Amino acid sequence: MYSLLADQFPLVGARALDLGCGPGTLTLPLAEVTGEVLAVDPAAEMLDQGRRLAAERGVRNIRWVQGDAACLPGLGLPPLGLVVMAKSFHWMNRDQVLIDLDVLTTEKAGVVIVSAGPPGTTPLPEWAEVIEEVRVTYLGSTRRAGRGVYPQPTEPYRDTLARSPFNTVASAAWDETVVRTLDELLGLQYSNSYTAPAMLGERRKAFEEDLRQALLTHEPAGRYEETIRTEALIATR
Repeated sequence: MYSLLADQFPLVGARALDLGCGPGTLTLPLAEVTGEVLAVDPAAEMLDQGRRLAAERGVRNIRWVQGDAACLPGLGLPPLGLVVMAKSFHWMNRDQVLIDLDVLTTEKAGVVIVSAGPPGTTPLPEWAEVIEEVRVTYLGSTRRAGRGVYPQPTEPYRDTLARSPFNTVASAAWDETVVRTLDELLGLQYSNSYTAPAMLGERRKAFEEDLRQALLTHEPAGRYEETIRTEALIATR
């Protein structure tokens, strides 16, 4: 995906925004193809996790910013050459965010919405069942978001983009094999609304310890591989 974005957008020396960055799943590889990435997330814990992973990889061109998509105009961001969003887009006032990004981005910039392919597109790895078992033990079988159940989008993201300033929409999809360390896989769980730190509360430490042990029992080498189908909507003016 990142080479595709580098070919389509003038990213050399440019600034990109990862809005709702979580622990930096998109941020870190994006930093390899652009001048600087502004990684914005409302959760300090997510930013701390991202900083730690960036330090481990020696990535130095990321600026971690605590902030919310609802307050975009007040974050003092510089002109942006690219904006990427993943799961975070689901939780935003999507129409307003796209209006705000129209002001904050350069003329040739784009907005990219990244998501996983439909369920069943690629087989789940065996370790996913291990994570689910621990999650159910702590949080029950229903995936919840805050005080409610995880809501489904009211309309396709393509339709939202089509009525925005970024109304020229293309799509791309690809499969890739990803290998994560144990710490990366644990951090990824906290970026999900249904296993976010706020959902776990005081049980977070116990959850992490049990999940760590369960994953190491399943795969003592601490390396977790999966094939991921990634889909991206690439929207420009």
